[in-house]
Amino acid sequence: MQFFTVKVEERVAVITLEKPPANALSSAVLIELDQVLSELEGNEDVHVLLLYGKGRFFAAGADIKEFTSVKNGAEFAKMARNGQQLFDRIEEFQKPIIACIHGAALGGGLELAMACHMRLATEDAKLGLPELQLGLIPGFSGSQRLPHLVGTAKATEMLLTSDPITGSEAKMVGLVNQVYSEDVLLEEAKKLAKKIAEKSRESVKATLELLRYNYPRSHKEGSIREAELFGQVFDSPDGKEGIAAFIEKRSPTFNK
Repeated sequence: MQFFTVKVEERVAVITLEKPPANALSSAVLIELDQVLSELEGNEDVHVLLLYGKGRFFAAGADIKEFTSVKNGAEFAKMARNGQQLFDRIEEFQKPIIACIHGAALGGGLELAMACHMRLATEDAKLGLPELQLGLIPGFSGSQRLPHLVGTAKATEMLLTSDPITGSEAKMVGLVNQVYSEDVLLEEAKKLAKKIAEKSRESVKATLELLRYNYPRSHKEGSIREAELFGQVFDSPDGKEGIAAFIEKRSPTFNK
């Protein structure tokens, strides 16, 4: 493995993303994550998965530099659908997956965390979807999962302002389950994972399936449309300007 390490202890697989400095979610990272899931899916010794980011961040976002190599909006939309399908797999995984968030979960990083079954965070972690800051939109079903978790009003505010919220606020609005100080976050996450790992695998599997019945049925249709629009905004002048400004470390100048 190039980007992930996996350690199994007491029926819990701790999956650590190691792509410094920001743990950005490049296409290669997502492909490897899919491979990790395949390996753990059939591992009888693993009952619960814990996803963690080594270093300063959980995952600070997508790999924006990779966007500069994308030829057109159609290719950009395909990238979005690939990511969406992986995150759908996480959401529909038959073993619980817990995101352990510190530092930042932004853009694709938050979309990854939202696909997990549960989320724990530090009080001062930053969580947000800042894609509009780049003249883009979320591409990995962020526009569909965020309203389901925090409500339409708060999701609208977070998306249109691009402002992140802290882990403490995320707990208040239902985006994360619990918050802890950074020095105990991982240990508390392991305690939770081990508690769940003690339950019957069959009952846990059945519960995860039943919980999905509460999910809005329009999610997949909305995600497909999100990928189409993801490609369209990439092709737009503002999309090009936003990416260029990010790479050049300046504020973008969008068409008014």
